[in-house]
Amino acid sequence: MWTLVGGRATRNGASVATGSPVAYTTILYLNGVIHAKNTAGNWYKSGTSPWMNLGAADPRTAASTGSQGTSNTSTNGVLQDKSFGVKGDGTTNDRAALQAAIDGSVGQILLITGKSRIDTTGLTLRSNTHIRFAPGASIKMLSHNTGSYQMMRVWDVSNVNIEAPYLDGSKELNSAGSGEWGMGISINGSTGVTITNPTTINCWGDGIYIGNSQSGSNKTSSNVSISGHHANGCRRQGATITSGSGITFTNPLWENIAGTAPACGLDIEPNDNNAVLQAIKIVSPTTQGCAGGGILVYLGFLPGPVAKNVDIQITNHTDRCTTDSFDVQGLRLNGCVVTGAITSTNPVWKKNWYFADWDSNGPKVSVVNPKVG
Repeated sequence: MWTLVGGRATRNGASVATGSPVAYTTILYLNGVIHAKNTAGNWYKSGTSPWMNLGAADPRTAASTGSQGTSNTSTNGVLQDKSFGVKGDGTTNDRAALQAAIDGSVGQILLITGKSRIDTTGLTLRSNTHIRFAPGASIKMLSHNTGSYQMMRVWDVSNVNIEAPYLDGSKELNSAGSGEWGMGISINGSTGVTITNPTTINCWGDGIYIGNSQSGSNKTSSNVSISGHHANGCRRQGATITSGSGITFTNPLWENIAGTAPACGLDIEPNDNNAVLQAIKIVSPTTQGCAGGGILVYLGFLPGPVAKNVDIQITNHTDRCTTDSFDVQGLRLNGCVVTGAITSTNPVWKKNWYFADWDSNGPKVSVVNPKVG
């Protein structure tokens, strides 16, 4: 394993002669070789003796653009978080070290190995980020006093892959008396995001939140695939979709959501007329123990000057909540245009569904082959 010790490149604890006249500040594994940056700002590349001096050009920039100006998604090799100083001891604030690891592993696989703690600054993912959590690895919030945070921000980026993240929002350690915007994973204005088997527990707001860019561009999140999501004990939602195109949740379990409204397993609720709800697919979701019910679709804020078409497909929904299993409401067009379809097919519900306050000229709402009771 490559690390920096006293500014020198070491491999498995042994110092390696590289030819740099001054100490190194950064080391990373990129496209199959080691790169290191020294205090003079120059990058060196392994593979020759001495190492090749690349000058000040950041090799990660070349890797992300590729020789033909296209995205290079190669993940040759795995970098461990501990190579960047992450302790993972369940006590130390690893936020800065984890951020350095994310920044230093673009185009590679970053392996999270321990039980890290972070503060409310959270972690910002980059384009071409690939993070993998080892079995038993986790990230948990330290004590805090705020109603708003994002443990992982996937904002205005592309080609992001997160495997088996385990995120604990530590709501029991939050002394804030209000707020509902503490998110496990926040996806805004990003495309090509794949998350497999994520666990988000005890978040002050939502386990996963998906919406438009917050940069002012209103760019829509698109081509987001999330499989095996488990949200438990979050205060507001297991997951929220405010805007997106090509958003798929497969086999999620959203349970024990309570603390602030709506407190549903899933809330599909656009914030304004800039939202897009196209090709939203919720496949085999299970909701249980949620104070506000299973799945809520509320379109009250969607109508506006731009005509909208909605496509929401829910299949094989199993709900064991004691309130409404499926709640569709809140659409008043007032001369605006919102069309499309919202369909739930083959649901198995403990309670019946609720459908009210809906303009007849709005999207067609259908429940096909339900089993209730």
